Amino acid sequence: MNYVTDTRRRPSWYITTAIPYVNAAPHIGFALELVQADCLARFHQAAGYDVRFQTGSDENSLKNVVAAQKAGVPTRQLVADNAQLFVRLGNALNTRADGFIRTSADARHRLGVEKLWRAADARGDIYKKAYKGLYCVGCEQFYRPDDLDDGRCPEHGTEPEEVAEENYFFRLSRYRDTLFDLITSGTLSIEPASRRNEVLRWLEDGLEDFSISRSSERAHGWGLPVPGDPDQVIYVWFDALGNYVTALDYDIEGGLYQRYWADAERRSHVVGKGITRFHAIYWPAMLLSAGLPLPDRILVHGYVTVEGDKIGKSTGNAVDPLPVIATHGADALRYYLLRHIRTAEDGDFSLERLAQAYDTELAGQFGNLANRVLSLIERYTDSVVPARADVAETTALGQAAEALPDVVAAHVERFSLHEALAAIWEVIGEANRHVAATEPWSLAKRIAALGDGAEADAVQQELDTCLHDLAAALDAIARACWPFLPEASEKLLAQLGLTSAADRRPLTGRRVRSGSVLFPR
Repeated sequence: MNYVTDTRRRPSWYITTAIPYVNAAPHIGFALELVQADCLARFHQAAGYDVRFQTGSDENSLKNVVAAQKAGVPTRQLVADNAQLFVRLGNALNTRADGFIRTSADARHRLGVEKLWRAADARGDIYKKAYKGLYCVGCEQFYRPDDLDDGRCPEHGTEPEEVAEENYFFRLSRYRDTLFDLITSGTLSIEPASRRNEVLRWLEDGLEDFSISRSSERAHGWGLPVPGDPDQVIYVWFDALGNYVTALDYDIEGGLYQRYWADAERRSHVVGKGITRFHAIYWPAMLLSAGLPLPDRILVHGYVTVEGDKIGKSTGNAVDPLPVIATHGADALRYYLLRHIRTAEDGDFSLERLAQAYDTELAGQFGNLANRVLSLIERYTDSVVPARADVAETTALGQAAEALPDVVAAHVERFSLHEALAAIWEVIGEANRHVAATEPWSLAKRIAALGDGAEADAVQQELDTCLHDLAAALDAIARACWPFLPEASEKLLAQLGLTSAADRRPLTGRRVRSGSVLFPR
């Protein structure tokens, strides 16, 4: 990870989530994706990059129509109401998206998707033909019989319906070799390696052209009309994938598009493993067809499970994250999702394990350390961080604190956020051990007993060095935690006499205050 040092030109970094269907309220699975993307956005912002974090809602799908029919409300009302629930979730999780695009309501999206369509059409990549296939409404995609699991959708476990109609198709097969070269060369990075290898296997098996429209009749008139053919609506994935550029005023190729796509240093998508194919094959092919730059990183996470089963709106085991946040706080849920679920793998969620992590790790280790160190400085050096003795050797704690930024950065760059948090907690553990080993309260008692003199001065230097090293460790921990636990980090930074993680004022002589505990039990 290279930190920006020349602030005259801050390179731009574009990070997105996938845009979820809004046929139901959000569950904790999407909370995982939101906090992962927000963590990446905050981390790169702290490193000096000009970051734009984008999310939104996928509204032009048949499954939204079906959900609205079941609820007995107009589709437009259902998607608008549910989209607001996703906005609310983002706010509750303390995520800071710079933009939220609604694909059924934002005119810039419709104009941008039409522009993408026309660009692909001008390239000769769109044609019309009759087609019959097996369609899963849950996935919004056709399946070959060989792709099914005992005749059922491998993702949803439902039997797809047979659909026969005339649609427009995209020449995906034309881009197989180009995509293979881009991925094997690392130009298009797919992480983790297991997902990259999965995509390469799909490419080795060959690509088939895919349908990019549906009859307006089957879509119940819902969706974006195909340019020049009002009897067809644009297939939801061709529509939804376009949001990554339509949200950046691609329709007019304005300033946002130029800054965060055309000229961006990095373009990263954070997506769930169930939609890897769409983001690592369909989307890059569409961009190649339209002559647009590609994303450089597809970061794929696993599923949140409950008792080992995938959480889903259709399975009845969805966990509403909002009551969890109301009870434990946003940082507690962020911590659990970012540390106790391995970033690129499936991970199980339970309220019991969340409560245990809160009590043991957040309150017992992190919160207790902060309260202890600040109270010690307040008591023994009048709330001012003392200078370190010139002759004192660097301690294991000092070495760990100094190395922490680079260690965290290396894990973040590998899309291993759980390891980054584990590295922070190693320093927290080292600091707690340092307190126990040095016993600053015992040093203070010795100073008081010795009175004036050289021996008392030597012990005072030992105490000052101990408190300085602990303050330095707490400073490093607070800064490193900001992308992951922003509320606790900002509270601790303020207690350490700083205005933000970017505040670099010297540690020695800084006035601190103990204040309230970070994580009340």
